[in-house]
Amino acid sequence: MKIDRLLSIVILLMNRPLIQAKELADMFEVSARTIYRDIDSINNAGIPVVTYQGANGGIGLMEGYRLDRNLLTERELADIFTALQSVSSYVGGEHTLLMEKISSVIPPAQSAAFRSKTTQLIVDFSPWGLNGPLEERLTLLKEALEEGVAVAFEYVNADGRMSKRSVEPYTLVLKGQAWYLYGLCAKHGEFRLFKLLRMKALVKEGRVYVRQDIPLKDFPWTKGWMRPADSLPVVLHFSAAGKHLAEDYFDSTELQPDGNGGYTVRVHYPEDNWLYGFLLGFGTSVEVLEPEHIRVRMGELAAGIAAKYR
Repeated sequence: MKIDRLLSIVILLMNRPLIQAKELADMFEVSARTIYRDIDSINNAGIPVVTYQGANGGIGLMEGYRLDRNLLTERELADIFTALQSVSSYVGGEHTLLMEKISSVIPPAQSAAFRSKTTQLIVDFSPWGLNGPLEERLTLLKEALEEGVAVAFEYVNADGRMSKRSVEPYTLVLKGQAWYLYGLCAKHGEFRLFKLLRMKALVKEGRVYVRQDIPLKDFPWTKGWMRPADSLPVVLHFSAAGKHLAEDYFDSTELQPDGNGGYTVRVHYPEDNWLYGFLLGFGTSVEVLEPEHIRVRMGELAAGIAAKYR
């Protein structure tokens, strides 16, 4: 992605007096025109990069200018490395080059300590098993974001209704172990959040758009999905056989031992399709004690499931 490429170019310029635009273009698998746009972005950030013409020319830092190698501390570099390592667990090895560049600026005497810092915390976003179609959608959407073009797809909402959408992509969001696209929806004329797993027939339209400046505070995923006014108290009982499931999903402060090896849990949730799917996922390990209408509905759903297997 662009920010990775820009940081990689800066690190290369710190370590080499000159580098050819073609070499950079080949290294990052982009056009020379894209490299020159990147150089403009680096200049705008206050780092004076100069293009020298001629047979021995190339791209380099302005003569007499030295970028402080201590601009970032070793701890900060390790944190960046760890973050890139975590993201790369899902999107493949596209950050590998930048990670190598960061490692290259660490003095040999400190390399062992740096490796130790970068393995103290590992966040792996990749799912268990293969997830080919989702990875293909992520790749296509990242390309559309880089190129600034709209995308089209068929979308199935939470109620099962399908519609065709044309969207100007703005941001890919990983939230609650699911990927979403945040973009301007032509159908509704406003920004919407789309779950990638609900997309079908995703293609790039080729229609170029001008990206708006959207304040971070306006992003919907920064807000809580469950408002107190929309939730109700739910009391669950986990049997002794399902005790481990309760411990996987709830904090220890929410678990009240029942005296028989199980737990009683009191939580607040919105009543919607998600809630019933969530509770059914526990199978026979859980029983809804309160409220009564959710208990009744769970019985109806369970009976419907059982009827399918008679």
